[in-house]
Amino acid sequence: MEQAGDFLAESRALYGLLVNRPDADFGRVTQFKGWKVDDVLRHLHFWNWMAELQLADEARLEAELTAVANEGMRDREQAHVGGVSGRELLSAWWDQAQATAEVFEKADPKARLKWAGPSMSARSSITARLMETWAHGQEIYDVLGAERVDEDRIRNIVVLGVNTYGWTYQVRNQTPPGQMPFISLTAPSGDTWTYGEDNGKDRIEGRATEFCQVVTQTRNIKDTALHVSGPVAEEWMSKAQCFAGGQNDPPAPGTRFRADITV
Repeated sequence: MEQAGDFLAESRALYGLLVNRPDADFGRVTQFKGWKVDDVLRHLHFWNWMAELQLADEARLEAELTAVANEGMRDREQAHVGGVSGRELLSAWWDQAQATAEVFEKADPKARLKWAGPSMSARSSITARLMETWAHGQEIYDVLGAERVDEDRIRNIVVLGVNTYGWTYQVRNQTPPGQMPFISLTAPSGDTWTYGEDNGKDRIEGRATEFCQVVTQTRNIKDTALHVSGPVAEEWMSKAQCFAGGQNDPPAPGTRFRADITV
């Protein structure tokens, strides 16, 4: 699957950011819920492994999901790696990312796989891993003051954001206020990506990277240069959520940003 290669490429970019960093950087506290860089890597590592289990060992997957429910997500993520941290954790995460990508590359994209909630296709599962890697990678780029250079593989995240327009309201027990707005985005390559029907009223225009930041809740809409017009577009962008789980609200304006440092 193309998405497996995109997931691996995004993981490689994050690995490249961290591989030559000093151990102290892995203890830096990010702007995401006070998580340290180590916490982010533990989270990504555990759920990449869980995604591999979807294809490799369904019984183990179900046992681990039960353990997560009983013990808590953070505790299970910690238990999975024991006391490993820093560069050793980075190496473990990178090895697992490669293993997960390899398993999904050979999978039937339409295969139905068990998960914590409803089953999903193999394509959707590895796309979710790409999205999580990109989104959680953002807090690492931010805390290190590193400028991120995206590539067109983020189109997977754009499509996920578009496809979860209704989910933003479903998870809040609300009804969408109207049809999805027309979206016109500039890709990292300079191409234009468009979605939805242009009703001349509700529109979202700007950089694809910033659209991804909003739907993954790594930036508040007010901290982007996206041009949002029309009541439906404005309402959606105020709380867009492309990821599963319970209702999550975007970060407050001005609370997620790239640190003005060089480390």
